[in-house]
Amino acid sequence: MSEHPPIRTFHPRRGRMSTRHHDARVALGPAYGITVTDGDREPLDLPRLFGRSAPVVLEIGFGRGDLTAAMAAAEPERDFLGVEVHTPGIGNLLALVGDAGLTNVRVAHGDAMQLVHRLTPGSLDAVHVFFPDPWPKARHHKRRLISPGNVALLRDRLREGGRLHCATDWPDYAEAMRETLEADPGLRHAADGRDGRPETKFERRGTLAGRPITDLIYVRA
Repeated sequence: MSEHPPIRTFHPRRGRMSTRHHDARVALGPAYGITVTDGDREPLDLPRLFGRSAPVVLEIGFGRGDLTAAMAAAEPERDFLGVEVHTPGIGNLLALVGDAGLTNVRVAHGDAMQLVHRLTPGSLDAVHVFFPDPWPKARHHKRRLISPGNVALLRDRLREGGRLHCATDWPDYAEAMRETLEADPGLRHAADGRDGRPETKFERRGTLAGRPITDLIYVRA
């Protein structure tokens, strides 16, 4: 019997690539980009990918990549692996990497959870899930990224004491996130609030529109 296809936690989107973004993908993609292929379970060697052994932060759904680039520039002692499905965002992050001369960023194109399956247990210092798709309709809640099965897998990839930091501007999703994270037996609540997370453009728009921002930080016990 064949396996059921994985439940997608994102909207497949197409977007127009600017010349700058296209040129960045052509120039930097071979050295800094990877493609996530459905069904590929070959372990991903992070020290080999980055060319060194350092704490690795996984950024799921980095959008345009401004936040990822800013954090990587501020924390050169850590490596940042960003994964996104929207190609203009990938091109923009690669362009930012090139402009700033960052060497501690790698950019993955594809399904984040497919990528997580390829990581070894305990290999991540932190996981960031900032403003994922809230899938507001009840019939779509099964597609939310922060779900029991996904959280268990993310927690397994964290080192002991590693942090899972989630943020959303959707109150219903924030409550569901909290319930899911609290229910995981291997996680311990550490803090609420941004805790040093830079503000994003998306977040600023949400704040101006009156949407509350919720940050939830848990650590692997």
